[in-house]
Amino acid sequence: MKRAILWPDELLPEHRVPPPWPGREVRLGGSVTYVRDTPPTAAGAEPALYVHGLGGSSQNWTDLAGLLADRLDGQAIDLPGFGRSEPGRRYTVPAFADLVVRWIEHSDRGPVHLFGNSLGGAVAVQVAGLRPDLVRTLTLISPALPFLDFRRSLQGRMLPVLAIPGGERLVARRLTQLAPEVMAEQVLEACVADLNRICEQRRAEALEEIRVRYEAEHYAAAYVRTFRGLVSSFLRAYLPGSGSLWRLAGAVRAPTLVVGGREDRLVDVRVAPQTARVIPDSRLLMLDGVGHVAQLEVPRLVARAVVGLLAETEDAVGRSDLAG
Repeated sequence: MKRAILWPDELLPEHRVPPPWPGREVRLGGSVTYVRDTPPTAAGAEPALYVHGLGGSSQNWTDLAGLLADRLDGQAIDLPGFGRSEPGRRYTVPAFADLVVRWIEHSDRGPVHLFGNSLGGAVAVQVAGLRPDLVRTLTLISPALPFLDFRRSLQGRMLPVLAIPGGERLVARRLTQLAPEVMAEQVLEACVADLNRICEQRRAEALEEIRVRYEAEHYAAAYVRTFRGLVSSFLRAYLPGSGSLWRLAGAVRAPTLVVGGREDRLVDVRVAPQTARVIPDSRLLMLDGVGHVAQLEVPRLVARAVVGLLAETEDAVGRSDLAG
């Protein structure tokens, strides 16, 4: 593990607030997956894929994908049951990883620069650990890798719901009891350390995302079942067998950037450094005063670290070519 390299800020594109990138529905494995494309702004841009976290969507990557568009030809997917994708049959980390693998193969864009936030980080680790041929580099932002002290997560209050038959109905009822505006504010407060960093346009988009959830009958079940699957993966990580996310992290061979926020209220702040220690070729960036979604809260800072990773790996490839 080493410290992340930060690319000079003045070499990034100028600051702007793009709208959500255009999306399309793609039929994959019998159901619809919603995909947003961030068109590259320079020749030679390499393929990238962005995977959101629990309760999130492809819109979580709007700013970061835009800042990286001169280097990366980005796609962001909505996982099954989230955003504008249709519900899935299974809501587990392996099932989501299988979808990501199928999408990379279906799009014929691999290997990709793979990004994951929270749950998406766990999914990305599984993909990179099992299918190294599909991943050029790996960027993990507050990855939800296993931790057992749920007192360190606001989502710990969800644990009793998992033990209640029909817990999905309780969550659905909760959704109907809160106005979308209240729910949107609560989501932002849980994910972001400094709400002043979130502009009015992004707040309006977050509210619209909440309205989409309210209209989707499957959303509550997808959320609860995904949380249940994530907790199950945490428990398996400390048992014998090949299904441990920590063992898979140790098998990752792609150059990796791990970003953590020291004010993360959803994932134990010790997880990001532990992830960087376990993944062999890793770089760590811990951000003071930042929460769970650094790509939303401080996208330019995250972009600087990503470009630093890309520049470092390009230099390594160049040196290898010269040595050959």
